[in-house]
Amino acid sequence: MELSSLPLLLLPLLPLLYFLYLRPDPKRQPRAHGLKVYPILGTLPHFVKNQDRFLEWYTGVMQASPTHTLAFKVPGLTGGAITADPACVEHILKANFANYPKGELQVSMLDDFLGHGIFNSDGEQWLWQRKAASYEFNKRSLRNFVVDAVRFEVVERLLPLLDRAGRDGRTLDVQDVLERFAFDNICRVAFGEDPACLAEEGMAAPQSAEFMAAFNDAQNAVMARFMSPAKWLWRVKRLLGMEPERRMRSALATIHGYADKIVRERKERGEAAGLVSRDDFLSRFAAAGEHNDESLRDVVTNFILAGRDTTSSALTWFFWLVSTRPDVEDKILREVRAVRASGGGAASTPSLDELREMHYLHAAITESMRLYPPVPADTHSCKEDDFLPDGTFVGKGWLMTYCAFAMARLEGVWGKDCEEFRPERWLDEEGAFRAESPFKYAVFHAGPRMCLGKEMAYIQMKSIAACVLERFSLRYAGGEGHPRLIMSLTLRMGGGLPMQVKSRTEVAS
Repeated sequence: MELSSLPLLLLPLLPLLYFLYLRPDPKRQPRAHGLKVYPILGTLPHFVKNQDRFLEWYTGVMQASPTHTLAFKVPGLTGGAITADPACVEHILKANFANYPKGELQVSMLDDFLGHGIFNSDGEQWLWQRKAASYEFNKRSLRNFVVDAVRFEVVERLLPLLDRAGRDGRTLDVQDVLERFAFDNICRVAFGEDPACLAEEGMAAPQSAEFMAAFNDAQNAVMARFMSPAKWLWRVKRLLGMEPERRMRSALATIHGYADKIVRERKERGEAAGLVSRDDFLSRFAAAGEHNDESLRDVVTNFILAGRDTTSSALTWFFWLVSTRPDVEDKILREVRAVRASGGGAASTPSLDELREMHYLHAAITESMRLYPPVPADTHSCKEDDFLPDGTFVGKGWLMTYCAFAMARLEGVWGKDCEEFRPERWLDEEGAFRAESPFKYAVFHAGPRMCLGKEMAYIQMKSIAACVLERFSLRYAGGEGHPRLIMSLTLRMGGGLPMQVKSRTEVAS
């Protein structure tokens, strides 16, 4: 047989060869679930079109999807999958935890902002930070320190500010107020500093306001990196000095300068005082082992992100929801007054034991975070090819995201009233708070990376809510319609939260 005739003889075998060796495995193909798949671009146009309303769009996709999961892959770009299925969330965060680290891609996009702190590290580096933090968070002394810090900020600054606004008839941006409150509070708790952002005008240090603005700019730039279909594009923009990377460079100079100053002054004070023990988290963390200045700076930035933005986001949406539901507000007020009365009510703020007795308030805050989770979506990387419990293929190197915001709006997960603000869903027949699976309610993450500050977050939020609602009624002044969702690293309210403040005595009269 002549070699020249061999290709002709093999021609009839090509379909078989394709079927056996070249045909893509249908089980490993992305699942678009109703989305139009374009030639070459795949589902990319949908993401580009809806990137400014990602949460609303994705929620609609998940509601229509039979698996509540969407997988996508575009040639030349990083593939990914997004899920709102509790079983898939448990698989990612617990059952197959080792296969879903933060990953090199995500760590690199956050490295200049968060360094190698606890929220941006994997493996041994994450594990030792986790163990050190866990040890400190479980100490009653730190819980008491948090209660004292919140009490000071509430009594000395927040309540007087609300009282002045009520007497003057001014409309307050409560989101801005809560962010400044949370920044003051986390600085006290994390490293024993008082930036006084919520103090009367003229008392706050100028660098504190500059730092807060820089922190917001950095978060917005990071979010732009994650939302870009091409995950390398931000590096080109940084090289060319394009926005938002040009603003990011300026923001990082401010953030690192502020954090370095805190670390430097702390070390100087520690040396001068002969390593006197302090209650703030930075001192506790530094005492747990040898740390260079850069690692301590990462501690500062990581805990400011965790302590300022999450609690302020949660309370912003909580106060808006309560203002739309006078019946819920009345139940909270009656519970707070009853618990305070049974405990004597002598102190200006509720004690730790009194806060634990406020089950309805706990349920209302929990329900608010179910609908508006401070971190609406969280992303990991897939280390090796995997299949989710619903059969969705996730490829090696893909980004794997779960979306708590969308999960809250799925009837199959939360029932037909899933989009209703109903605190009662969290209470048993006797009115005691009843928790749900953390994989169904993934607001505080779940599995080995479960949020260590969960209890302290509730202490702060319940203390603030109880003190404010006991004395004031807040009414939304932003007009009709739903506030605009702003998806940064945390869920913010577009245009702020304008509120009219009235004292309880004025409401009663």
